[in-house]
Amino acid sequence: MALPRITSPHAKGANRTQQVMLQVLLACVPGVLALTWLFGAGTLINLLWASACALGFEAAILALRGRPLGFFLKDYSALVTAVLLALALPPYSPWWLTLIATGFAIVFGKQLYGGLGQNPFNPAMLGYVVVLISFPSEMTSWPAPQRVGPVDGLLHVFGIAALPDGWTQATALDVLKINQSLTVDELWAQHPAFGRFGGAAVEAVNLAFLAGGLYLLHKRLFTWHAPVGMLAALALMSLLFWNGSGSDSHGSPLFHLLSGATMLGAFFIVTDPVSGATSNLGRLIFGAGVGILVYVIRAWGGYPDGVAFAVLLMNLAAPTIDYYTRPRTYGHRKPTRGFKMGE
Repeated sequence: MALPRITSPHAKGANRTQQVMLQVLLACVPGVLALTWLFGAGTLINLLWASACALGFEAAILALRGRPLGFFLKDYSALVTAVLLALALPPYSPWWLTLIATGFAIVFGKQLYGGLGQNPFNPAMLGYVVVLISFPSEMTSWPAPQRVGPVDGLLHVFGIAALPDGWTQATALDVLKINQSLTVDELWAQHPAFGRFGGAAVEAVNLAFLAGGLYLLHKRLFTWHAPVGMLAALALMSLLFWNGSGSDSHGSPLFHLLSGATMLGAFFIVTDPVSGATSNLGRLIFGAGVGILVYVIRAWGGYPDGVAFAVLLMNLAAPTIDYYTRPRTYGHRKPTRGFKMGE
């Protein structure tokens, strides 16, 4: 019987990367809508400016490297990086803050290592951490839900005027972190940063990103291992160290799951196939490590939210995780992790 001679690559469609990136952008729509409804047009301004900056930096570096612009820009990877970064930044971020974050993400987080598929760190999280460390004041003040008008927001973006007093507030994670005397119940009753279960308005945003993530999971763009590992580890850590409603409490599992960038990180960041682990067991360990580090940073670290730092730290550990979780090769009894001299 003659067998068909089919050569690689065995790809479906003209551009698999482009299709995947478009699906990711589509999955971000619920989160964008939630952020826009709750915080005004600031998120849309972030998205438009970050996208323009990302495409500009990408085109400039590609031109310097002598690579074809159209081919690489059409894979939409730079656009996905810009969107994820813009969604993580506070709405109405100053224009220069978004420019620095996006430029660092594209140039130093992606192109410096050779482009898509060769970056050891998640580019969006690398750009986010740079501006978080450099400009903590601008990065930790979010507008109060449904308080900032478009005119005042634009004036703030371009540095013409600051937002009026009372229109910005600390996040629930930040309030809980610096609390020393009030119980959790008192914080919930007195501070506007707290919502029903998590941060005010941010809990709805997290549910929106959860919906987008489940859509990607349904489309089988990634497996369940990394997001489930992260969310389960974060919930378990917060449950183990939960001190009820005392003044030294670090928050309940539900609070941590619905605050900060938890769902954005679980479904859109730790599932990055380039900077994360590759085997199913490795993805589970990678996600669990991110979840543990997120809680450690939130509870005892110097920053209220720790998703970006946790992801970058686990990016460093991804090669080691891959080495020790390599699946068994067909025909071998156990995983092959290299050969000794003479074998």
